[in-house]
Amino acid sequence: MVDHEVDTPAGTAVVDADAVDRRGAVTVSSDGVLARVRAGAGELTGALRRVAEHVLSDPEAAARATIVELAERSGTSPATITRFCRAMGFEGYADLRLGIAAETGRARSAGWTVDIGREIQPSDPLSRVLDQIMAADTRAMHDTAALLDLTEVERAAVAIAGASRVNIFGASGSALVGEEMQFSLHRIGVAAWAWSDVHEGLASAALLGVGDVALGISHTGQTRETIEMLAEAGSRGATTVALTGFPRSPLAELADIVLVTASQATTFRPDALSARHPQLVVLDLLYIAVAQRTHDRAHAAFRRTAQAVDGHKAEKGATS
Repeated sequence: MVDHEVDTPAGTAVVDADAVDRRGAVTVSSDGVLARVRAGAGELTGALRRVAEHVLSDPEAAARATIVELAERSGTSPATITRFCRAMGFEGYADLRLGIAAETGRARSAGWTVDIGREIQPSDPLSRVLDQIMAADTRAMHDTAALLDLTEVERAAVAIAGASRVNIFGASGSALVGEEMQFSLHRIGVAAWAWSDVHEGLASAALLGVGDVALGISHTGQTRETIEMLAEAGSRGATTVALTGFPRSPLAELADIVLVTASQATTFRPDALSARHPQLVVLDLLYIAVAQRTHDRAHAAFRRTAQAVDGHKAEKGATS
């Protein structure tokens, strides 16, 4: 058996596990186990990081392995495996194995494992590419549903429903997702603005106050511009919401409310791109929750906005 407890800077793996414990281990069901490992892997270092990477590389083999076998394959020790389990919210290795086995079993029976992790080759037919994309997106959606804290969605919906102004911040692909949310909220009468330029976003954030809401979108939670804009909004008293794939990222750490999404990368679709659909699903849920809490106002606004653009629809049977 190989024990690499001292192959990293003094106590790195042990301190890392203890740090996770101090922040509070999450309660993990058999749904979303691998999504939590994937989301948490970026925060681990040394031996714990190697365990996470090994589990993600072959979950089915990890579910079949004993604690000694997993330690040997990941180049760590049984003690490290135990600390890893605690960091992931499990009491022990048996619980981790059962969770992974249940999740991989469901994925296999549902066909989600088809082609996931396989590189798309230039010669692959589009039917195979479609299968891979569908499998990856389906898995990401289910992982997101398992990770998402509906209490946090409820808090965000209540805040937005009562807000005088909602600012949405994001860069690059996250900006596109933010614009979708801004459009949806406007349709039901919520005063919302989407900002991608950091100068404009900071100026707008500086005008927010108590009772307003700021939503920052970043899959990694490390986009500096988004962090700065959300921090400025928070400093002015606005309720801050983060939509991210990493619950302990800098963006999440400064937010009052955190909404977590999962992703399943494929060839040509790294995490930041593959996270787009799960992000849209969560924001769609949040939008519907806001509409529910402002039903009369939302219904009237939606009807008026629909009537306003109705004249620009082509008549049936009309030719160009």
